[in-house]
Amino acid sequence: MPVGHSYHARDHYVVGREKIREFARAVQDHHPVHWSEDAGIEFGYGGLIAPPTFFSVPGFLAQTQMFESVMAGYDLSQIMQTDQVVRYHRPIRAGDHLHFEIRLDSFRQAFGGDLIGFESLVTDARGEPVLASQISIVGRTGVESSLADISDRVLMHGFRPGSATPAPQAREAVAVPAGLGTDSPDPVAAGRFARAYDSVAVGDELPPRIVRLNQGDLVNYAGVSGDPNPIHWSQEVAGLVELDAPVAHGMLTIGIGAGFVTSWLGDPGAVREYAVRLTSPVFVTREGAEVEFTGKVKSMDPVQRTATIAVTAKHHGRRIFGRATATVRLR
Repeated sequence: MPVGHSYHARDHYVVGREKIREFARAVQDHHPVHWSEDAGIEFGYGGLIAPPTFFSVPGFLAQTQMFESVMAGYDLSQIMQTDQVVRYHRPIRAGDHLHFEIRLDSFRQAFGGDLIGFESLVTDARGEPVLASQISIVGRTGVESSLADISDRVLMHGFRPGSATPAPQAREAVAVPAGLGTDSPDPVAAGRFARAYDSVAVGDELPPRIVRLNQGDLVNYAGVSGDPNPIHWSQEVAGLVELDAPVAHGMLTIGIGAGFVTSWLGDPGAVREYAVRLTSPVFVTREGAEVEFTGKVKSMDPVQRTATIAVTAKHHGRRIFGRATATVRLR
């Protein structure tokens, strides 16, 4: 698939209420709008809304389809994420029918593999934008036979292309203009549950949060998210690639970071942009692992009534986010 071409996912994804709750549990996000219909109504959303990184669940399905259809040859169990940027037009709601268009934005060799950049535009049943995301991953087209063999033993049946009923034919990729979905969403007034603009100042610090992860959390997130990469939950596979222990999913730590911000903000639907660069892994041993999240208000925009939060996440004193910011709307 040449740079600049796009892939349309074969089918839309219907957002279920229980899936929202499962995902909220997986990323340890306890805000009531992800759990209670009444809370979602009280906040003005008409029901449950999903945590900010929920899009990664249908997004992974769409990405898998694309790789199988037009970018065959990559071992999806060995792909590693490096960057994620999301621009939100509105929160994802229970009952949404989400459509994905994925554009190949960049391609170059780096880090011992292929560094691939994608842009995704997510729209609803009316064709209106829900969010746009940019992601960078490192992929490899060749895997040592011993690793491939052991991955086949631990991956669920039917995941690898050709291991089950063949997938339906995907729509043909077509050329699209550069910059798919990168326009910033129009400013929308924050709801009454978001922090007041006048109560926030540059330099304010968010209350720190320490999150504990165990290997069961990794297994749960793998199941909820649909990401089968065995280095995230198999000690055997992690050791084979010379890792100290299974590594927490990048999107798991990114999702927990989003919940850290929204618990301070008060309204998860008031996140406008969230960007993270992953730099250091979180090794989850049999004893577990701790990640400490801190944040500080980096800047404020009085016209848009927004604040940009710099988020720091550390594991064993090392930053796991090289750069992480969240821009949020205030009332």
